Amino acid sequence: MKSLKTPLLAALTIAGLLFAGAAAKADDLTIDLTSATQSGVGGDVLSFNATVTNNTATTIYLNGDNGSYVNAPLTFDDSPYGNYPLTLDPGDTASGILFNIDLPAGAPFGVYNGYFDITGGTDGNAQNIEGEAVFDVIVTPEPNTLLLLATGMATLAGAVRRRVAR
Repeated sequence: MKSLKTPLLAALTIAGLLFAGAAAKADDLTIDLTSATQSGVGGDVLSFNATVTNNTATTIYLNGDNGSYVNAPLTFDDSPYGNYPLTLDPGDTASGILFNIDLPAGAPFGVYNGYFDITGGTDGNAQNIEGEAVFDVIVTPEPNTLLLLATGMATLAGAVRRRVAR
């Protein structure tokens, strides 16, 4: 029985430390994206709307942002964030387009993950990460590509059918 207590105690201690570390970090701002997953074809511009809420008892200065995505060639445009207020008082919210993602023509199909951070703090010079939003962009084939694929599959199916009929 003693041999089971030591590994169990160690596992519970590690789990407790992991959970305590996760719970210790709470963002001062909540960034709630209206649609955190969006899809489009090459040439589209996807706009990410959000509501930003100050969860603290002090005024938070919104001094900047740090947005990123993985796997170029998608282009990140944070210029809409410039329309947000410079500060949020305790409990206040601001809503609107937070950023855009441009999907260039010919972008490879797939899922692109990214994040958007708002930096700031309790004064106009602070550059702490105050809140973060995670998003996904799905690049889908253009309708013409799907039509071409379907035509090719139908032609292939017809050829196989004729060959089997012989």
